[in-house]
Amino acid sequence: MKRLAQLTFCACLGLYGCHSQKAAESPTTLAPAAAIVTREVNYSSGATALKGFIAYPAGNEQRPGVLIAHEWWGLNEYVKKRAIQLAEEGYVAFALDMYGNGQHTDHPEEAKAFMTAALSNVEEAKLRFKAAQDLLAKDPRTNPEKLAAIGYCFGGATVLHMARFGDNELDLIASFHGNLATQSPMAKGAYSGKIFVAHGAADPFVPAEQLSAFKKEMDAAGANYEVVEYAGAKHAFTNPDATAAGQKSGLPLAYDAEADKQSWQRLSELLAQL
Repeated sequence: MKRLAQLTFCACLGLYGCHSQKAAESPTTLAPAAAIVTREVNYSSGATALKGFIAYPAGNEQRPGVLIAHEWWGLNEYVKKRAIQLAEEGYVAFALDMYGNGQHTDHPEEAKAFMTAALSNVEEAKLRFKAAQDLLAKDPRTNPEKLAAIGYCFGGATVLHMARFGDNELDLIASFHGNLATQSPMAKGAYSGKIFVAHGAADPFVPAEQLSAFKKEMDAAGANYEVVEYAGAKHAFTNPDATAAGQKSGLPLAYDAEADKQSWQRLSELLAQL
């Protein structure tokens, strides 16, 4: 299992920017908060059927849009809850699908297979992310001039690679306990937006040398970035289900309520600048 963990989490090295597809939306349902609208969204990237999840405040007012890239588990309830949380703060939030058909699992071996397949074709991964980005930008409730992307674990690596690929349509990119390594370092001046990295200081999957290399990469690129290290926080520290998942799978995962609270507060501050 330790070997599986190393293979799985260290696989997020080189990825992802770039095509859009027209969305087909399923019937509207309401989130627990009556003022928030949620629904699944069927869309595609080439021949790949994708299924995302959108949440937004009721009404027709244009608002900043936020993309959310899921953990290696896939598009599960956790990432949907984050979308609703962002909608409650006034954003149009879209939880995108990097695996196809909204696939998700709670089994490490299956999660590894999903992630490996997604990473096996860098260009296709770029297309899947960009399809979601274009969909969100074209939503009539979204201000296309104010877009951000956040990601967790595998999703954190995903959004950081969009910065490395120079996706300057995104004003803010935030990674939570994401892998920071890359085979394609950011070129100088490639990304002009803000980068926020919320890192668990006790995360064995992102050791100190990887963090140091990331900072050197960002400095060399002249990036506007901010790294916050949360003492004692392990991998997946923002996910309330992480501790149980870690115990079940034998992986060093753990929820840290204080690190979760503090990192979300910082994200909210940065998003408010949009």
